[in-house]
Amino acid sequence: MSVAVRRVGRVGKTSPDDRLEPFRTELTGYCYRMLGSGFDAEDAVQETMVRAWRSFDRYDERRASLRTWLYSIATNVCLDMLRGARRRALAMELSPATSAGPDLGVPAPERAWVQPVPDALVLPRDGGPEEAAVLRETIRLAFVAALQHLPPRQRAVLILREVLCWKADEVARLLGATVASVNSALQRARATLKTVGVTPGEPLRPSDGAQRELLARYCDAFERHDVTALVALLHEDATMSMPPFTWWLRGRDQIMRAMLAPEASCAGARLVPVAANGSPAFWQTRPGPDGVHVPFGLVILDVCDGLVTGSTIYLDADRLVRLFGPPSGSRRQPETSTPRR
Repeated sequence: MSVAVRRVGRVGKTSPDDRLEPFRTELTGYCYRMLGSGFDAEDAVQETMVRAWRSFDRYDERRASLRTWLYSIATNVCLDMLRGARRRALAMELSPATSAGPDLGVPAPERAWVQPVPDALVLPRDGGPEEAAVLRETIRLAFVAALQHLPPRQRAVLILREVLCWKADEVARLLGATVASVNSALQRARATLKTVGVTPGEPLRPSDGAQRELLARYCDAFERHDVTALVALLHEDATMSMPPFTWWLRGRDQIMRAMLAPEASCAGARLVPVAANGSPAFWQTRPGPDGVHVPFGLVILDVCDGLVTGSTIYLDADRLVRLFGPPSGSRRQPETSTPRR
């Protein structure tokens, strides 16, 4: 529990800290799916813990389990945070595809984007491999972006029912609704997701030899700056985007042109694996003036059927280092404006 919560004090023989803290990771995963931002999810869970701490002496375990009570508080916190908020999105939802060129345009505000999240912040370590695979799938950027199309209460219903496998009557009690209204909301949410669609992709599968080989070849081609070899690993309709810019590309030819442009040279850059969004992900680092590598961007890949189908490169590296921690063998960038390619 953070210092902010500990300052409230301790009451009784069993510390509320000890009872509440084991739920932090799963609550953060829930809030991340609701809010689409790792930073917002941390804030929401912190507020949840503070509210739970302050009212812990009034908690009645005969009325609800501690887990249900905490999810109820977290849901209310998220609904408050989403009131009047703009929907977070990926670049493909904000503008049409463009052509390769040096001008990336004007950056969109942070609030416009579905933001990445560290796996360790949102994925509980307990549970079997099948449950872990489902949870990784449901923090992929494409899935979280699709969730943002749902009204907040429908979003909560779908996450609780489809991702966390709660029963309809449990969700109804949490939301203060009827089972019929929960089932209706779930049907509407499913229909919306079918309309929106979720970009195909695989979560990271460390035991999958074919996926490991693909990622190894991708990293090798990137670090050798062998654009031809790298592009050969892309799907013909692969996409590339660079938040916070709404600029994005579709197709191997456009991506090759962008990577061969003089201003886009990645000579000397490295890819350092990082656990993000349940997906193949890397810190891209580049050598500074003294040769020490600094984070340049956080790269999250979409992989499907042996090919890379998309890459999202978050350029706000210094801010994300505060959430993810720095990659090994690098140092943080100084506070600067968002880097160009």
